[in-house]
Amino acid sequence: MPLLIALAISIGVLAVVATFLFLGPLAAFGVQIWQAFVAWASHYHCGGKVAGTKSTIICMSFGTVVGALSVMLAGQLGGLGALAAPVAVGIGAAVIVLAAHLSLLATIPACVYGFACVAGLILLKGVAPMDAIVPTIVSIVIGAVFGYASEALGGMLAKKAATATA
Repeated sequence: MPLLIALAISIGVLAVVATFLFLGPLAAFGVQIWQAFVAWASHYHCGGKVAGTKSTIICMSFGTVVGALSVMLAGQLGGLGALAAPVAVGIGAAVIVLAAHLSLLATIPACVYGFACVAGLILLKGVAPMDAIVPTIVSIVIGAVFGYASEALGGMLAKKAATATA
């Protein structure tokens, strides 16, 4: 079976499982399925395999912390009026780019995904910045693990089909 078909099957089935878990048993913990799907995609964007999972978790978690701190900074810059949030976001973005000098934080887009995920939770649900960090990071970790699992399962399905036809 072609790898793309195998991945479609593994990702589709695991998306059902993830959605059930997030909307069911895990819902009480404040985790977000949409954040997990962003991390799942980031796993592939970061190259997949263990390295992609590791990069996703580290970079997105860093971005989450920077994003929450940026929202808090915006509150402290209230004297700037309408410029408070833009200035705080600009500072946060600059921190993310400068942090890319460290190899662990070099995947700037994954850091930005984490920033966006925490900001989205704060803005959409009205969660306090410090209260948004843990559920966001937990969602990221779960999503990255689902990314790894979907890649591994897809690879096994493709290999098994190739072996069966040989």
